[in-house]
Amino acid sequence: MALKVFITGASSGIGEALAVYYAAQGACLGLAARRGEVLQALNERLGGGHACYPLDVADAPALQAAAADFIARFGAPDIVIASAGVSAGTLTECAEDLAVIRRILDINVYGMAVTFAPFIPAMRAADEPARRRLVGIASVAGIRGLPGAEAYSASKAAAIAYLESLRLEMRGENGPQVVTIAPGYIATPMTTVNPYKMPFLMPAERAAERFAAAIARGTSYTVIPWQMGLVAKLLRLLPNWLYDRLFTKAPRKPRGLL
Repeated sequence: MALKVFITGASSGIGEALAVYYAAQGACLGLAARRGEVLQALNERLGGGHACYPLDVADAPALQAAAADFIARFGAPDIVIASAGVSAGTLTECAEDLAVIRRILDINVYGMAVTFAPFIPAMRAADEPARRRLVGIASVAGIRGLPGAEAYSASKAAAIAYLESLRLEMRGENGPQVVTIAPGYIATPMTTVNPYKMPFLMPAERAAERFAAAIARGTSYTVIPWQMGLVAKLLRLLPNWLYDRLFTKAPRKPRGLL
C-alpha cells in the first residue's frame, strides 16, 4: 500500500525535496504551502494526483480543512512533516523587526503545532499508530543562540523542546512516533542569501534521502549532516565566556521583511 505523506513548506527547499523523494517512492502526497501556483507546478512535475493546499501554516482553520480533506481522500496519513519555516536576520533593538520576529515564531513554532493537531486523532485511531510519524524540521541554529538571529534561533530551540514534549505525550498515549530533524546547512533558497561560508553544506536532494531514512527508522532526534551534529555538541559544551568570545562577531544573516 502506498505511503500517505502530508508536507508543509512543500513549494521549495527541504519540503520540495522531500515531496520529490516520496513521490518517487509512489507515495500519495498532501502538499501545503503559501504559493498555490508553485504547488500546482510541483504536482504536475510529480505526475499529478496529489492534493495541493495553498495556505499559511499559522492559519489553524485552513490546516484543519486541509487535514479533513486529505483524510477523506486518502485516509489517515503515515507521515506528517512540518517543514514550513522562514528565516531572516533580526535585531531586537530595531522596532521594525518586532513584526518579523513575531512572524518567524508564528510560522516556525506555532505553525508546527497547527500542522500536527488536526492529524493526531486520525493517526491515533488508525491501525498500528506507532508506525506512523509526526516529523518536525528544526535546525542546529536552535542549539545555541546566534548573533543577529534572535527570532530564528529562538524558534528552532522552541521547536526542539516542543517536539520533545510531544514525543513524550504520543509515547504515553500509544500515538505516532515523533521525529525531530535538526538540519545543518542545506542548499535551499533560505541559505543562498547567507553572506558567509557554510560548512558541510549538503544538497537538498541528498538531505531528503537522509531525512527519509531517519523518518523510516523512527529516530527520535538527529542532526543532518552528522558532522554538524558533532559541531553542535561541542558548541553546547562551551562555557558562555568562550562561546561569547568566539561568536559575538560572527557573520550574520541579512535583516529583511517576511
